[in-house]
Amino acid sequence: MELNRRTMLRGAALAGAAAVTGLAGTAPASAADTTEVVNGPWLVSAAGVFQVEPGHTTPKLLFSQGDDGTASPDGRYVAFRNNSYIPGQPRPAAVALWDRVTGETLPLVAGEEGVYWESPTWSPDGTQLALVRNHDTLVTVDVATGAIRVLVQGHVMSLPNWSRDGSMIVTRWYSRSEGPQLKTLTLATGKLRRIYLPEAAGEHFDWPVFMPNSERVVFCTNRWTRDTEVLGGRALGSVRIDGTGLKRLTDEPRVYLSPVFSPDGRYCAALSVPPTNEYPDGGNIIVSTSGFGEPWWIPGDEYDDSSRLDWARAI
Repeated sequence: MELNRRTMLRGAALAGAAAVTGLAGTAPASAADTTEVVNGPWLVSAAGVFQVEPGHTTPKLLFSQGDDGTASPDGRYVAFRNNSYIPGQPRPAAVALWDRVTGETLPLVAGEEGVYWESPTWSPDGTQLALVRNHDTLVTVDVATGAIRVLVQGHVMSLPNWSRDGSMIVTRWYSRSEGPQLKTLTLATGKLRRIYLPEAAGEHFDWPVFMPNSERVVFCTNRWTRDTEVLGGRALGSVRIDGTGLKRLTDEPRVYLSPVFSPDGRYCAALSVPPTNEYPDGGNIIVSTSGFGEPWWIPGDEYDDSSRLDWARAI
């Protein structure tokens, strides 16, 4: 019965992908032409940034240099980082934008020796990016000017995510006295709030992302799955922004990486591994409603060793 259910889910994935993205037909020529939010392709970062069109499983390579690809709120640009450098050649921009309409690459932050960038996240108005610099400094970059502003420094941080209401950024944080945790930064006041502490030493948790209403944070954790035999098995959990109301969202222990909500807020996708895969690789896309009901898979094994998933608005 379980095998039949999985087969049905995978067989319906293509139809489901087209329905979820709202692109069973022709998408609007420009997101600016309509106030309706139309879900576009998934963006998968894996030794380059790939685009997975709705209704398809084979990814299209957008550009080979870059990682951490994430689409702007209007869907026009993909921000990415490039920390590769070949001695003797010009140092590439460390952070750049790729134009989905023209195919041009626009440098944003110059590459510097000894400076490392990770995990860009867009402000909801599309005017700024927040990133972590050298693992211990959270900054914003003005997209129009490239001006950098330091928000927090002196603590190990990773995987920032900007709330859709624009008021907060959440990160995975390391406290010297309390260890790893999740914290939010309220941008108007600069106030930091701890919203999650692991249950026990050795718990692995990461990839915090705000729900579309900005009232809860979803993240990956093995809090409830540490005793399972699934290698790398985790669940998705969520917690309110005041640190209360911890909730388990998914039942089966799986590899979960990089959860992301669709532009219209109705669905959640993540990198994961189907039960039929022999080895965990975080390389397939699993999709569910934002209520985390029965998920379905985008079939295919083209996403091995993926590092990040994003969901772009149609343009």
